[in-house]
Amino acid sequence: MEAPLLVKADRSLLLDMSHPDAASLRTMLGNCAELIKNPGRLYLYRLTACSLWGAAAQGLRSDDVLRFLETHSRHELFDSVQAFVRREMDRYGRLRLLLQEGRLILAAEEEGWLRRVLALPDMSPLLLPLDDRHAEVPADKRGIVKRELTRLGYPVVDEAGFHAGEPVLMRLETSREEGFALRTYQAEAVQAFSREGSRHGGSGVIVLPCGAGKTVVGIAVMARLGCATLILTPNVASIRQWKRELLARTNLSEELIGEYSGERKDVRPVTLATYQILTHRKNKDAPFCHMQLFKERDWGLIIYDEVHLLPAPVFRVTADIQATRRLGLTATLLREDGCEEDVFSLIGPKLYEQPWRELEQSGHLAKLEACEIRIPLEGDVRSAYEEAKPRARFRIASENPQKLKAAEALLRKHEGEPTLVIGHFLSQLRTVAHLTGSPLITGSTPHEERERLYGDFREGRTKRLVVSRVANFAIDLPEAQVAIELSGSYGSRQEETQRIGRIIRPKRNGSGARFYTLVSEDTIELTFAQKRRLFLAGQGYQYHVVEQAEWEEEEGSCNRE
Repeated sequence: MEAPLLVKADRSLLLDMSHPDAASLRTMLGNCAELIKNPGRLYLYRLTACSLWGAAAQGLRSDDVLRFLETHSRHELFDSVQAFVRREMDRYGRLRLLLQEGRLILAAEEEGWLRRVLALPDMSPLLLPLDDRHAEVPADKRGIVKRELTRLGYPVVDEAGFHAGEPVLMRLETSREEGFALRTYQAEAVQAFSREGSRHGGSGVIVLPCGAGKTVVGIAVMARLGCATLILTPNVASIRQWKRELLARTNLSEELIGEYSGERKDVRPVTLATYQILTHRKNKDAPFCHMQLFKERDWGLIIYDEVHLLPAPVFRVTADIQATRRLGLTATLLREDGCEEDVFSLIGPKLYEQPWRELEQSGHLAKLEACEIRIPLEGDVRSAYEEAKPRARFRIASENPQKLKAAEALLRKHEGEPTLVIGHFLSQLRTVAHLTGSPLITGSTPHEERERLYGDFREGRTKRLVVSRVANFAIDLPEAQVAIELSGSYGSRQEETQRIGRIIRPKRNGSGARFYTLVSEDTIELTFAQKRRLFLAGQGYQYHVVEQAEWEEEEGSCNRE
């Protein structure tokens, strides 16, 4: 039988999952390469600088990675691949940050390395040379030095350590919920973050699909460390979700959990805050009003929920608090601004990842059927589209009135099933909410009203919700079975991932989930939809594409490719 791994000259790796050894190879591949696609039998990985530095952070050497690739590859490794692996992994560890007699020291393994660093643009002002191999780093520049060197291709091993933080007596209460226990992969993720003696020393990123229980992983890490924790989230709804989980799964009382948002400013041993409040300021030239939250307690751990959304100002603060343990949680390390290296340098390496497809196959995520329905753009709307500029064309196509008829037909088809209607443009959402008599949640909906509507949906009192982008992130609606996407943010792969994440949590009745996206045919919207569809198909989800007429003839079936 042929070996299961094909290593290509462009540093992409194809793993044949039909091979009997494939499952056992996935862990090592996840340690040294980025999972790009897993559409079916062939999983696509890619060797990147960050993935190889992450492998080195977990104690692997270049010889270990090359021996693994050579052993399982169908062909001899390309010289360029070998050189890339050796160069990037051998760079990791050449520069170290140490704490010596209260001073932060950048130590180079060899003399030439420090000279090379000092010659890099903008590095000299950040370092005070002490000798040929050592330079002092101002304590408040710890993160900036790491970030800039990482961007320039010189990753730093931070061994200056982390302070313990204010102690908090906290434990998981598995007895409170019948049958609750960490799933195997959740326990593995916690262990990966907490591993004694690892070079990351308490800082890194856990990548799990939406619905796989990232919040539970974060809570288990908190219980293991037992220290004051600051949890940063995308919105107030996710704050309330974290609080519910903390109260349900730990011994913490409400008095120990604070909320720091636009509505409340309570700082407690465990404090939940939004990225939005931290980046609030009176005008673009004014200082950020609430960044002092990072200093208001002796935090021993900071959790960045949806770390791929981390705003630039919070990135800058993160650069100042490198002595605090940091845990990033995300469904994807993909950032539309291309700053994945910043996540590596300021939060830490990827420590653990589980693909969507495997959790679906094991029953930890609901099975998904995704369908793209092509909607014709007709009459005066088509004429307006043809005459419009590109940006205006996207909105005209997105708000195609024919989509409303298709949405109504889908709602009739799934009458009685918990359904979300999701969109980007508020006028479109208001119209569909009015036509269908469904509750509407947008950014202007008061938080208490949002919580009431989310609660009604969770408890089954409401079967439909029309939601804007506010529901893209960190909203726990586990019984949602159907999502109808009317419009999106151009070709955002992040957004599509998060929207599907609203419906793939496992259902109590064991049912699957259905995701419909409505796209105006022969328009620019089709191009953006294809970008999202190809990305998700690469993650293992099969999209069925049908014309509206076909779909109507088949009474709503989406069983054609």
